[in-house]
Amino acid sequence: MVATLRVVLDQLVAPTEPELAEASRELARALVIGAPAGCEVEAIAPSGSDALSGAVPGLAGVRRTALPRRELAAALQLGVGTGIGGGMIHSPSLFAPLVRHDRVHDHDQTVVTVWDLRPWESPAELPRGVAAWHKAMLKRAVKHADAVVVPTHSLAGRLLEIAPGLGDRVRVIAGASPSGFAVPVDEIGRRRELGLPEGFVMIAGGALASEGLDAGFAAVAASGVDLPVVVLDVEEGHEPLVAEVASAAGIPERRLHVRGVLSVADRAAAFGGAVALVAPSRRAAFPWRVVDALTLGVPVIAAASAVHDEVVFDGGVLVAGSDASTLAAGLGSALADALGSTAAADRLGVLAGDRGRAFSWREAADKVWALHAEL
Repeated sequence: MVATLRVVLDQLVAPTEPELAEASRELARALVIGAPAGCEVEAIAPSGSDALSGAVPGLAGVRRTALPRRELAAALQLGVGTGIGGGMIHSPSLFAPLVRHDRVHDHDQTVVTVWDLRPWESPAELPRGVAAWHKAMLKRAVKHADAVVVPTHSLAGRLLEIAPGLGDRVRVIAGASPSGFAVPVDEIGRRRELGLPEGFVMIAGGALASEGLDAGFAAVAASGVDLPVVVLDVEEGHEPLVAEVASAAGIPERRLHVRGVLSVADRAAAFGGAVALVAPSRRAAFPWRVVDALTLGVPVIAAASAVHDEVVFDGGVLVAGSDASTLAAGLGSALADALGSTAAADRLGVLAGDRGRAFSWREAADKVWALHAEL
């Protein structure tokens, strides 16, 4: 008898969050590759694009719902019929049929994932409907999920403070950079196409307060390092806001390069031109670009936080600060030290690369298979 793991891949049909779409694709690919003997992977997806088989080769099948993603999300929030059915279901997000089911007799399982606690900790930064949807789905998860996956132990602890009813159902399975993530051989040409300089300090995030860009820019200014600054993952239309934050911190427009979400290859090429990544955000979310930097051996200067302390660990410099100004000063001093000599930069690069090997989608997939076997 074949055991089928049904993975929800709504983000590959109608993506709403680029990082979540990438994580969904990478996890699904790793689940297919690492499927134990007698097991297979099937996709669950809303109506829409038929590109799933190309994005995730080796799927045993694709179960389509009659509803497109937007309407399906509303149905899931209300717990009404969606046509998804039962079985062994794994979702890389909270997007799943969280309804009453019988795991003991019918062998139905539903496992969901939470990567970011912004809907609970900084809900004002999200559209009201988005924050409300996440909160409602977590409440349904407390009632009906067999397990909830989070990427770090610190996020697990915080999630249990938000939803104590989850009890012992929280599991920790980290994310990773895309499989094979490496600086491409045509990196210089790609950076030229992107209009990026050579040798710059990188920061990732947008203009929202929890991203900490004000502290990041102030740190670069305070460091005395006269290098260009590249900001990735800026939401379209928010470029002027980022430029304002940079200017207020003392980073002139001539040194600032703001880019949105890049393809995997372009992102790797961008990292290939970075001398360091400054990570000023302290919010409770998996730090995808920090993991990218670690994977590629780019020196990491990060604000100390429960998440960064766990993810970066000994792979970079962690800087504490009681407020934005003290944090900026500490980050700036650490950046100056990191780039003060070739030896210092090389040492941090080696530490980053060593730590980066701890993150793997194949390992994550193995843990997902083990979790469902345990259930």
